[in-house]
Amino acid sequence: MSEKPAAETQLLRSHKAKLIDILSGDANFVLQHADSRCLLSCHGYQQVKACRVPSEKVTELLDHIIQRGPEAVQGLLELLKEEALQETFPMLSFCKDLHVNSVSEGKKETPRKRKSVPDVEVAVASKQINRYGSDLVTEKQLMTLARTIGKSWREIGRLALDISSVKLEQIEEDHSQHVERVFAMLRHWRTRQREKATAAHLHSLLSQDDWALPPEDIDFLVKTD
Repeated sequence: MSEKPAAETQLLRSHKAKLIDILSGDANFVLQHADSRCLLSCHGYQQVKACRVPSEKVTELLDHIIQRGPEAVQGLLELLKEEALQETFPMLSFCKDLHVNSVSEGKKETPRKRKSVPDVEVAVASKQINRYGSDLVTEKQLMTLARTIGKSWREIGRLALDISSVKLEQIEEDHSQHVERVFAMLRHWRTRQREKATAAHLHSLLSQDDWALPPEDIDFLVKTD
């Protein structure tokens, strides 16, 4: 006699994987905002905070909120629409169109209405990519690059990627391994750059001035097979 999940919970679960990918760019930022809205219990907050890997932290956060019930889930859905979250995570723009009845009454909507928003998003994304002449940099490329950047990663973050010292210190605190720190820095840059976060753009930034990386370490960003 299992009860049917509330519409809010169904809606959040249907976008869970996408949210994990987006919010992992700055998991602590999301956690603090969720805590400020009292969306987690004190115990839940400590459990989520203890997670060291950003994707695991976001997963734990979403799971805790889902377990707390529809009211907490609705609070998170509203949080995701706030300006602070939208500016930090531009890819959350789809959340503005999320409503509980999109799940509970989804069958009543016409296919054309349901597909219109995603189709527009795909078209816009395609134009954005073409405008800058390169595909958006992938996580695989970021991880490959992270393995080549050494002790000068903070200097590269500040001077080449224009990331604040406060953010770099936060990244260093959140990640114990060097490669994970560099990867988190690069991923933060990608989140901030939005549609400008192309492989070619990143290559250009990392091949200039005193912080330029060896060509053999970054040329894979612009090679086409």
